Amino acid sequence: MHLHILGICGTFMGGIAVIAKQAGHRVTGCDANVYPPMSSQLEAQGIELIQGFGAEQIELNPDVYVIGNVVTRGKQPLMEAILDRGLPYISGPQWLYENVLRDKWVLAVAGTHGKTTTSGMLAWVLEDAGLNPGYLVGGVPRNFGVSARLTESPFFVIEADEYDTAFFDKRSKFVHYHPRTAVLNNLEYDHADIFPDLAAIETQFHHLVRTVPSNGLVVANGREASLDRVLVRGCWTPVERFGSAPANGQGRSLTPSPLPGGEGDIAAARSGFDGWQAVDQGPNAFDVLFNGQMQGRVEWELLGEHNRMNALAAIAAARHAGVPVKAGIEALGRFQNVKRRLELRGEVGGITVYDDFAHHPTAIETTVAGLRGKVDGARILAVLEPRSNTMKLGTMKAQLPASLQGADAVFCYAGGVDWDVAGALAPLGGKAAVHQDLDALVEAIAREAKSGDHVLIMSNGGFGGIHDKLLARLAQREPASGLI
Repeated sequence: MHLHILGICGTFMGGIAVIAKQAGHRVTGCDANVYPPMSSQLEAQGIELIQGFGAEQIELNPDVYVIGNVVTRGKQPLMEAILDRGLPYISGPQWLYENVLRDKWVLAVAGTHGKTTTSGMLAWVLEDAGLNPGYLVGGVPRNFGVSARLTESPFFVIEADEYDTAFFDKRSKFVHYHPRTAVLNNLEYDHADIFPDLAAIETQFHHLVRTVPSNGLVVANGREASLDRVLVRGCWTPVERFGSAPANGQGRSLTPSPLPGGEGDIAAARSGFDGWQAVDQGPNAFDVLFNGQMQGRVEWELLGEHNRMNALAAIAAARHAGVPVKAGIEALGRFQNVKRRLELRGEVGGITVYDDFAHHPTAIETTVAGLRGKVDGARILAVLEPRSNTMKLGTMKAQLPASLQGADAVFCYAGGVDWDVAGALAPLGGKAAVHQDLDALVEAIAREAKSGDHVLIMSNGGFGGIHDKLLARLAQREPASGLI
């Protein structure tokens, strides 16, 4: 079969392309921005890429067009030609379910934060246990080197995004996946371009919960009131909680509701259960407890409380698939994280530069805190590009100052943003600087950075290649300047 994928250079659609190619299909695709690294990954797989959405691509005559959610009505001539001619098309999530996931034990990881990292952890734990899982995640786990793969294994790990499916299907992507194991990592307001409020996202998460069978498992964050609200609306599946309850410092576990309708008293259901807990044993180690019983100690290279929570979710989900907890703990000690998650990009003159995907205030705050745990009293220079749709709308601008408070200096790139970035960051006082020009931003960071500093660059995009530009600029500085 020949698939032509519209929006192929997105992480999800690019993953579908790789999987379809591995399944033996001919795959071509197009996008508005065909450039590395996704273009390089796809071309290495023998996938032909076309720049733009020109109607002349109809002449490729594929068996089906697979439509990414970047495609909208009236903007891409190719989509209009497909509709005018009555040609066959399908959304990416639906194609994936019908051709890959239907016969798999699907382990889906949903949540506002940590989906990619937790999916990568889970895929690696299954891999390390010899289960050879297929997977599709929104990043590149360094243990694997590619963002997606198809195997003969019955297990498939997928990052379960709540964003809408396509212009003709406004359900969240994850309702198509039909998981047997569902991780609900956390739930905050995000995607302000498509969801009016948190309640609307909670409804979509409840739709996901409704698809999990009674012999499955829901692994849910025990700290999230939003997830409590999702589950109390109806849950027909056993639930295991991970994390600590804010009120009493104990983890929580939720038993399935005994009522056919699914509604029950969550507070009563979780009484007497501790669930999964992580006890911090330093910046690179923590103990794992389940129902109050010691299971083992994870010693790894990752940092931060958020990653400990991600790890608990991965251990619980892998256990449901048959991986002993001890084996999961040992596997995490060999987990190398996902690219662009506090990824070291280089060091020049004692100045260390990191890349991170953080683009939501909560993720920004936890990333800064994780780095702080590593560098202790050394200076952190936080560099932010508000690039996600939610950030571009300014929906989260009031939360930005608090999320960046842990940094010693803050640099923000305001190119392409319509709201008053400088005004939003005013509570940070003199430690915040805003720039409209990328080269000027690089120059300002280079002037400020001193030996021993850690520069943390955060964006969910390429950020104009700022990492390499900054490293090159730092390398040009004269030792006589006193800054190296």
